[in-house]
Amino acid sequence: MAERKIGAGDDEELMSGINVAPLVDVCLVLVIIFMVTAPLLSNPAFKVELPKARTQEGEEKDKITLSLGADNRFGLDSTEFKSLDELTPKLKERLAESESKLVVLRADRNAFSGQLTELMARAKEAGAESLTIATEQPKAAGGGKK
Repeated sequence: MAERKIGAGDDEELMSGINVAPLVDVCLVLVIIFMVTAPLLSNPAFKVELPKARTQEGEEKDKITLSLGADNRFGLDSTEFKSLDELTPKLKERLAESESKLVVLRADRNAFSGQLTELMARAKEAGAESLTIATEQPKAAGGGKK
């Protein structure tokens, strides 16, 4: 009788592939986490009460958000600045990195209009190619649009 040795030759047939199901599960969980946290990272520096207007919704592009508060606070994306002089160099830096050079102005409805025009002028001087003023859509009374 021939004896059969138990060795590495028997195990080779068992391990023929890699199970990718756990890898796919981990990747899907990571995608869900990124989808949930991404909107939280794009918050402005402070809350402003936008004026109401009937406008067309804009496209989401590579944009830079400038905020102007009622109490003359300034914000660039999620960073707050005490003055326009502090904000301007950082704005130039961000516009140099941007492809679209689109600046969205978020001004509080009670903000001084002179400050808004100064902010617009600084954005243009810094290299902004297009300016957009953010507004809030009015809520339709009675359930219908006019």
